Amino acid sequence: MCHTADHGHDHDEHHHHPHDLSDALDSDTSVALDLSVDDSELSPTQLSRRGLFRSAGVLGGATALGMAGVTPAMADGRDDDGHHGSGGGVRHWLAGDHHIHTQHSSDAMYRVYDQVRHGAAYGLDWMVITDHGGATHARIGVELVNPDIRAARELLPGTLIFQGLEWNIPSAEHGTVFVAPGRNEVAVLKQFETDYDGSVNGTSPSSPANEAQALAGITWLGRQIDRRRIDDALFLANHPARQGIDSPHEIRAWRDADPRIAIGFEGAPGHQAAGLPAGVGAGSARGFYGGAPNANSFPGYPLESYRTWGGFDWMTATVGGLWDSLLAEGKPWSISANSDSHTNWGDTSRRPDGSTSEQFNRDGRYGDPVYSGGVNLTAGDYWPGLYSRTHVGASKRDYLAVMRGLRDGRVWVDHGHLVKGVEVTVRERGRRSGAPLGDTLRVRRGSRVELVVRITAQDEPNWAQFLPQLGRVDLIRGTVDPGHADDQRDTFVAPDTKVVQQWDTSGRTGTFEIVHDLGRADDAFYVRLRGTDGNRSQPGFLGAAVDPEGPALDVVGNADPWIDLWFYTNPIWVVPTR
Repeated sequence: MCHTADHGHDHDEHHHHPHDLSDALDSDTSVALDLSVDDSELSPTQLSRRGLFRSAGVLGGATALGMAGVTPAMADGRDDDGHHGSGGGVRHWLAGDHHIHTQHSSDAMYRVYDQVRHGAAYGLDWMVITDHGGATHARIGVELVNPDIRAARELLPGTLIFQGLEWNIPSAEHGTVFVAPGRNEVAVLKQFETDYDGSVNGTSPSSPANEAQALAGITWLGRQIDRRRIDDALFLANHPARQGIDSPHEIRAWRDADPRIAIGFEGAPGHQAAGLPAGVGAGSARGFYGGAPNANSFPGYPLESYRTWGGFDWMTATVGGLWDSLLAEGKPWSISANSDSHTNWGDTSRRPDGSTSEQFNRDGRYGDPVYSGGVNLTAGDYWPGLYSRTHVGASKRDYLAVMRGLRDGRVWVDHGHLVKGVEVTVRERGRRSGAPLGDTLRVRRGSRVELVVRITAQDEPNWAQFLPQLGRVDLIRGTVDPGHADDQRDTFVAPDTKVVQQWDTSGRTGTFEIVHDLGRADDAFYVRLRGTDGNRSQPGFLGAAVDPEGPALDVVGNADPWIDLWFYTNPIWVVPTR
């Protein structure tokens, strides 16, 4: 049922506690939180975890912490002015892209300013420059790109431009690593790449030793924050199912190594234009997800996981799948949607004459792009912001606020500008404030709780020159069992997660609100949302009983991204107390 939007607020602060599962901590976490146990009595794992909690500023008891993976923002549950409220400190929804390449990548071509100027024109507020890690980039690329990034910050002062890199994760795929701007941004990124990049150090093949190198890199980034070399750093895995080499246990291990740093993966990969049929596009696989298992792939993944579903990675698109398996443990793990822009569809530029691999390896960059005299209809990418967007709820418009919003899970993503705005809250029935995206609502066991969804329908044409129409919104709900993967770290299913409600939103305009009774909070659970234009659907990978109308498996060579639009939100958890 739908209601008129209610813009009031109250201050029932004791009902809003981010990421709290005090009744269900693993033993290492419980011991690490017990200050009656001296440091000298802790195991290495427990000591490491206690150090993490100390550095996060949240050590002091399971009731205050709850889920492993808590951050300072999660611990206090307040915005920057110290106020609780239904927005969880969100004053701005800032659209961005954390996966963008430039002429400093051996397979790309644009200047930093080209990418950032287009991204800003297409409505992005923040962007991360992520040129490929590797020997040349580690040797000179990190320093070379920094002046270009700093110049772009000066030329576009209203746009937040982070420096990062695309990490060749040891024993796994690629990932975005980026840091808060500051005097050590180059030094930290350069040292990280030199010491922990799989391509630089020959640690890319799957093996336990190389997996340990990835964890060491994540832990090292956390230490740079603790030592105040940088103000913040984040890591998100890119196109995680593309080659099948990001195994479930590796993803869990990344998150557990330092949950301040490892916060999520791309729910939808870039390269969305690659699915356009030949004649108007590359005639390839959407997201360039056209591969098959190889020697380094996790053998448990099905063949369907090597394709996108409605443009989204199989790990995210499958209700009850790997993403839900992570969420069912009660630990935060965010999704994103990005361009992965290298060479853009419909562009009229090319690399200059003389651009060769030898020249790139010598100079660390290609020359500036030049006019080609034609239109590129075979490229697989879109300009940042043109198609994919990651929306982050931030307390203010600055670098650290965006990073905090990402870490806190204040995130929803969309394709093709399907909707203009999405706000989600879970609250105790009868109250106005509650828990926003990424947060946890703690209520007395048996209390009645409800979901409040406020959607602003799109009222402007997107960059394909049509007005998207939101046809349906789906509610996905799952039971929380923090120990469900303790003995099966490679599990990628959450058996109790399913679509529990669907709303027809055809023809809805303006801002409208959906209020849904979630029943009595007798056990811990989480909810998340997705929406679609309704053009392409099929029963989900785990069957119609789990997902009656999920995204359809994309057809290689014929997957026009503009006629198959979806949005997804991060989860909200509900935890009853005794």
